[in-house]
Amino acid sequence: MKILMVCLGNICRSPLAEGILKSKAAARKLNWEVDSAGTSFWHAGEAPDPRSVEIAKKKGLDISNQKARQFLRKDFEKFDLILVMDSSNYQDVIALAGQEEQKQKVELIMNFVKPGYNQNVPDPYWDNDGFEKVYEMLDRACEKIIEKYQLSS
Repeated sequence: MKILMVCLGNICRSPLAEGILKSKAAARKLNWEVDSAGTSFWHAGEAPDPRSVEIAKKKGLDISNQKARQFLRKDFEKFDLILVMDSSNYQDVIALAGQEEQKQKVELIMNFVKPGYNQNVPDPYWDNDGFEKVYEMLDRACEKIIEKYQLSS
């Protein structure tokens, strides 16, 4: 199973989602590849936001070695599932899809918690207090992803 987490800049939400899912998959000895990317190139090559690193560390995860990168069309070929953080990310990724099969790989991550609800994971970049909430949302979603796909791995 190959899963890509996507947000806008790949420094706040998607690095947390990558770290959380990697940790959960490793704990269950699942042979999953998890990565993250951003729909923009603004932070390419940068480490995650220090506040994401801090909340991850507080929860026992180290995401400090991740590096931001931009989502690329070739990611559709590499990944089985492309999980986006909000409706804007969804539209940006879908716009790059060339085929229906590629579009079918893209899903809002919170739909694993509340199917069909299309809940966005808020961008905590402008809200120092938002990182804890975002972590908790992503932790719940990642648990549901493991529950759904662990038997097929």
